[in-house]
Amino acid sequence: MSDTIATIADLDALYGRPVEAATVKEVARITPHYRAYIEASPFATLATAGPEGLDCSPRGDRPGFVRVHDEKTLMLPDRRGNNRIDSLRNIVRDPRVALLFLVPGVGNTLRVNGRARLSVDPALLDSFAVEDKAPRSVMVMTVDAVYFQCARALVRSELWNPSRHVDPKSLSSAGQILAALSQDRVGGEKYDREWPDRAARTMW
Repeated sequence: MSDTIATIADLDALYGRPVEAATVKEVARITPHYRAYIEASPFATLATAGPEGLDCSPRGDRPGFVRVHDEKTLMLPDRRGNNRIDSLRNIVRDPRVALLFLVPGVGNTLRVNGRARLSVDPALLDSFAVEDKAPRSVMVMTVDAVYFQCARALVRSELWNPSRHVDPKSLSSAGQILAALSQDRVGGEKYDREWPDRAARTMW
């Protein structure tokens, strides 16, 4: 007898059928309830797929940074980052994307699956400008499925409980990690010391 689940039939036998509440919540459009979650969220993760594999990247900004254009369309500006652009490289080759929205203090999360393209329309870019700085591209997502995820994961993790927050000094800093991986070519104390000012100057 194998200890590995290898078929859908094996999965169904182990877990059974989902309850109605787990399926009726999924719709193919952004309802008013779901729109409220998106507009309240300052943070989401973006999942993409490409020839090199999968990628999941954090996205954060002021609440409502993901714009609800209409009930079938979301727009996400690409703010300044490290220029790896792993997610964007994937999207131009495979349009399938997924977003997971978190709202601070709220247990439920919101999942949105769909297909995306990258727009560099000047008027659209300008509409997302912050401090007179426009993004270089905007992800335009056509929604295929939207549903909330129940709060069990956040309740178990106590994510919003300040008493469970980790002291950043208990983990290696970005500068320390970079120095260790590059044999001190990059990173180090200077990197950590200068990062807050550099980030403030290049936030948008």
